[in-house]
Amino acid sequence: MQGIAEVSNLGAPPPSDDSLLARIRDLVLGGTYPPGEPLSEIFLAQQFDVSRTPVREALKQLERESLIEIRPKVGTYVREPTKREIVELFQLKEGLEGMAAGLMARRGRTPSLEFLEKNVKASEAASVAHDSERYAQLVHEFHWALVNGSDNTKLVEHYRLLMNQLAFHRLVLKTVENPRRISASSGEHRLVLQMIQDKDHFGAEAAMRNHVYASARELLGGGRNS
Repeated sequence: MQGIAEVSNLGAPPPSDDSLLARIRDLVLGGTYPPGEPLSEIFLAQQFDVSRTPVREALKQLERESLIEIRPKVGTYVREPTKREIVELFQLKEGLEGMAAGLMARRGRTPSLEFLEKNVKASEAASVAHDSERYAQLVHEFHWALVNGSDNTKLVEHYRLLMNQLAFHRLVLKTVENPRRISASSGEHRLVLQMIQDKDHFGAEAAMRNHVYASARELLGGGRNS
């Protein structure tokens, strides 16, 4: 049976619906509205040619997802997670991605693994070239290819919500500002890939957990060039 990774874009999250909620969420996550930026109901209603009521409902849902903050009689603003929230979200990320790596290792040779091999090779080239923008995009694809490659729909579902709450791509852009982090991250990706190729699901899970932990340390200023 064909797994979920083989029926979707391997290095990307499953496509979202085209609802008003999804479109406003994409604006927030894509950086169109950075943290602290106000979101105007009137402007969004005009932009999407709808009344303010569905916009208001969409914003309430985004507040429940911790992506925005609605301040009564003040306004609505894009929210940045607190340091504690980022720590807790990365702990969840470590568990989910470690599980994904272990599950993928058990599957053997799949299109997802072939995609991951090409991704790691391209990432190493970007690291050598000090191309941080390209590397950031490849990081995004690496993690999603791994999760899609787990062939576990519930894992994918929870991971997507987690990534939304982390606004992960914005965080990656911060970590790749350090050239030493890019080099170390590239080596960590290679080790995860090696464990998956060897069908070592325990080793794959441990390597992936260590990688996520090192990334979190770099982002949160743990004092380690990891």
